[in-house]
Amino acid sequence: MSSREPSEVTRVESPDPSSHATNIYDAENGQDEWLDEEDDDDMDFEPATDDSEAVEFFDPAEADESDFHDADDGLSGVEIGLSANDDDHVEEDENESQTEATGTERPLINSVPVGRIHVTHDQIMRLFGHAGLQGLFTNHRSNSSGNPPDDDDDPDNGYGSRRRRRGKASKEGYPTVPSEEGEKLMATGTFGESEHYEDRLRNRKGRLATRLMYRELGISSHAPNRANKLAAQSLIPSSNADTIIHYNDRCYSGQFSDDGNFFFSCGKDFKVRMYDTSNPYKWKYYKTAIYPYGQWTITDASLSPDNRFLAYSSIRSVVCLAPTDPTLSAESPLFLDFSDMGQSRHDRFRGGHSNFGIWSIRFSGDGREVVAGTSNQSVYVYDIEAKRSILQIRGHNDDVNAVCFGDKTSPHILYSGSDDTLIKVWDRRSMGDSREAGVFMGHTEGLTYVDSKGDGRYVLSNGKDQTMKLWDLRKMMSTEKASKLDPGSYSTGFDYRFMAYTEAEYQPHPYDCSLVTFRGHRVLKTLIRCHFSPPASTDSRYVYSGSEDGSVYIYNMDATLAGRIDVNKATHHSRPKNPDFYPHQYEIRTSRNPDAWKTCVRDASWHPDAPVIAATSWNGWGMSTGTCTTHSWNDGAEDDESEPKMGMRVNQRLEDDEDLYDRPQRNDRLSRIRSRLRSQVVRAADDDDDVVW
Repeated sequence: MSSREPSEVTRVESPDPSSHATNIYDAENGQDEWLDEEDDDDMDFEPATDDSEAVEFFDPAEADESDFHDADDGLSGVEIGLSANDDDHVEEDENESQTEATGTERPLINSVPVGRIHVTHDQIMRLFGHAGLQGLFTNHRSNSSGNPPDDDDDPDNGYGSRRRRRGKASKEGYPTVPSEEGEKLMATGTFGESEHYEDRLRNRKGRLATRLMYRELGISSHAPNRANKLAAQSLIPSSNADTIIHYNDRCYSGQFSDDGNFFFSCGKDFKVRMYDTSNPYKWKYYKTAIYPYGQWTITDASLSPDNRFLAYSSIRSVVCLAPTDPTLSAESPLFLDFSDMGQSRHDRFRGGHSNFGIWSIRFSGDGREVVAGTSNQSVYVYDIEAKRSILQIRGHNDDVNAVCFGDKTSPHILYSGSDDTLIKVWDRRSMGDSREAGVFMGHTEGLTYVDSKGDGRYVLSNGKDQTMKLWDLRKMMSTEKASKLDPGSYSTGFDYRFMAYTEAEYQPHPYDCSLVTFRGHRVLKTLIRCHFSPPASTDSRYVYSGSEDGSVYIYNMDATLAGRIDVNKATHHSRPKNPDFYPHQYEIRTSRNPDAWKTCVRDASWHPDAPVIAATSWNGWGMSTGTCTTHSWNDGAEDDESEPKMGMRVNQRLEDDEDLYDRPQRNDRLSRIRSRLRSQVVRAADDDDDVVW
């Protein structure tokens, strides 16, 4: 483990890829060996000639200056020209020709005259993403004192850290599927009902009509209550979208309330939209809450148990608290300053405690407290009545990306998941030595989300090692044993935002204490979330997760795939191209795949009482916009006879919007003629005139 002081630098979760370098370099072996994710001839960097085509360039003015590295020392005497259009390119060539005509001497590097180098947009983007640049960009992350960390202490620290080589791949690889431990859990009845052995032997299909027929005829192998549970848990929503809600910015999270009457979605535009979902098949727009002066995006939101208040956070130390009552304004929310530990404002700023962002928040079961995971490697607990934080736990060596309470009826047990690959269990009743009660170790990369089943026993986590894991509180690792291990030694330190992760790179953790490992989904680009399925509508039979490939993956407890909702297919080309959104796109445009429609499902929520899943996604051309799609069980039907029709497109207020549909191209001359006709004054008919309708 690193012994460096906690960093106070706020991390932007998924910034524009053009502002960072992501490379892999084998520095430990001292060899000039690049570890590319894939060999691509397009990654070869060559300066553009004067005859090269001018293309559109990334505008540095749109990005934060702190995101750029000053490499002036390494480019002495070389001037790099960026051209945004053809005219600019021609003008630069003319200026260069004029300079040559005047006889002005060009600068020399190694006795070779060097002039202006024209670099295309694609070359700049590929250069930033190429292996090798990471060594130039590392070690620029400051600690709380403002000084760079000691390289001897942690050679792989800093933003975009180098990926370390591992030894030879283990022969064991991923755990086997189906999981034996998962099959045992399914047989206990804790996670839903299992098919009767007689039904399995006779290969009876589990269609709803068949189950109902057997139940009514009295020939079911199950008791009526068990038969009803089996019928309910078999209703897995399909890929066909009932409604597609379009947003003009990427969506980061969305969840139903515990009673299913309320849904909220968080966007990058610092707005939280609330919807009335008392009828899960016909939503109604409720109201919008705003986060003033937010940074980058709204990172998380949590609804109070009584549905009266909504807490939402950004990459700041302040959480907003807005009422959900539609008669009360949400434009001026209450501010909960998590950096306030009771000390004066001057002391807070002097100690650097206010310089952190919040990645995850959760209400306690009684609604009196809010727990938060932050970028300063800490867990905070805020008392709403006292209006200040009452607990800060500095228990991790990296950002705390996810937190939750272990039991809905008790605020004592906390779980926290961090980029240090660990899930730690905290018992607030026995924290005299400020140590965790236990540790879940098994992920080899950082954690993106942690969810509790709510029974104080089972925990679910998503990791950047492309796995989701189920944990049992009774099998956690002791603090003494965990303190003797270095979790960083089992990690490659790859950057999930820009790099790929292949199965060949995976090695099982030698001290993995998880029960079941689920894989198949992709945890890339952003902090993708996972959840237990609700107990009422599914009897907690499944676990599910979003995925970078544009789908929601639903797993049985034995790690087999129960279903997959293809959000990308359901929403593909569901809105026209809009050049106004291109500057905000996440995906880089290339000549081979310009402005491609892409989907990344960041969060999903299963309605507690109905077979409906709402998927919140980065979705659109270049992944520049967002959607919230509703998917219901329809027994494989491709269309619905009722109104509204499946796949209906609406805006964020659930209103029909013509801009969401492609307009047919009309003849310009014909359009002008029709416009003149519409502008002419038509004489009103007299009473004596014969008007034919």
